[in-house]
Amino acid sequence: MAIQWYPGHMHKARKEIEEAMPQVDLVIEVLDARIPYSSENPMVSQLRGDKPCIKLLNKSDLADPAVTERWIEYLEREQGVKASAITTLQPGMVKSIPDICRKLVPHRDVMEKDIRTMIMGIPNVGKSTIINTLAGRTIAKTGNEPAVTKTQQRINLRNGIVLSDTPGILWPKVDNEASSYRLAVTGAIKDTAMEYEDVAMFAAEYFLNAYPEAMLERYKLSSLPDTDIGLLEAIAGSRGALRPGGRIDYHKVSELLLHDYRSGRIGLLSLETPEMAEIEKVEVARLLAEKEALKQQKIAQEKLKRSGKRHND
Repeated sequence: MAIQWYPGHMHKARKEIEEAMPQVDLVIEVLDARIPYSSENPMVSQLRGDKPCIKLLNKSDLADPAVTERWIEYLEREQGVKASAITTLQPGMVKSIPDICRKLVPHRDVMEKDIRTMIMGIPNVGKSTIINTLAGRTIAKTGNEPAVTKTQQRINLRNGIVLSDTPGILWPKVDNEASSYRLAVTGAIKDTAMEYEDVAMFAAEYFLNAYPEAMLERYKLSSLPDTDIGLLEAIAGSRGALRPGGRIDYHKVSELLLHDYRSGRIGLLSLETPEMAEIEKVEVARLLAEKEALKQQKIAQEKLKRSGKRHND
């Protein structure tokens, strides 16, 4: 499944971010702690260049804490990056962000100049709630569906930090198919842009392998099925997601599984690890290289065809 979801305001936002970046001292990128790799927009790295960056692993209260610790260590291997796990349910965690900013850009603090920061992140990752907590008042509109923020705004936190808010931007096409699914599972993609059953089967297969005990406990199953469809059918039987005649209501059980996961009712489950990300990065690079080679081959063939046509004429 390749998800492509790039509303017009996101294209406009990318251009505005590019123009504003030279005046920024530090970038704050908000990631989903359950999917730090899949929620890390490659555009952010391209746009920020060598500027220092704080990577906030938000929704850490929904992620596997052991996996989150591995992610923090992994992300901080990059020069100039500080990673921190937070949850907006604990405002104290969010309010520690200005101190991290000062440590990463000490020269602005010494000069008694405001640290100019830009906060970025994909839709529905909790960016607006973080901004409101930092400001101590409601500035950014919040909502538990993607693409609430549509325009940029500058916010003076009155503590030596000036924050530029940006709309949640997705990239035009997610090259890694597994990342597409993970974004859909966590709710970063609008539900109207995905097939519930398809996404739920992806989630079911992963949960069977990575968190089998959580499945048994949450859905009171006596044993684990061997397949993703088998798990959905077992959950449907346990929770009454059935049509007349006892037939499985696959849409209903798919909604049930995804909503249970997003709310944390199944448990603290992460959808990817740093090791998985390393493998997938290599595979994506290979696929993109093959695609580019095929494109160049077609261009060369077209040139040859045109050249032959001119010669015949």
